[in-house]
Amino acid sequence: MTVITKEYLKQELDQFNEQQLKQVADFIAFIKFQTRFSQETVDISQFANLYQEFAQEDRELAEAGISEYADLLNSEGKVIRIS
Repeated sequence: MTVITKEYLKQELDQFNEQQLKQVADFIAFIKFQTRFSQETVDISQFANLYQEFAQEDRELAEAGISEYADLLNSEGKVIRIS
């Protein structure tokens, strides 16, 4: 296996024409872009915590909504019973 050093790469780049340098620049940009997204890891426990937090909030909103709905029906003269 050949060891590639920065110095070796610099020497190779010095021999490239403008079109080849443009291709290298594009490839470097691609590698940087790819690296940025591949380093993001998903933490499942974080999703579980968010799910629990939002589930509780949903329950509270649903209970508040049912109470408001019952109040509106009662104010219109309709009776409902909530267990």
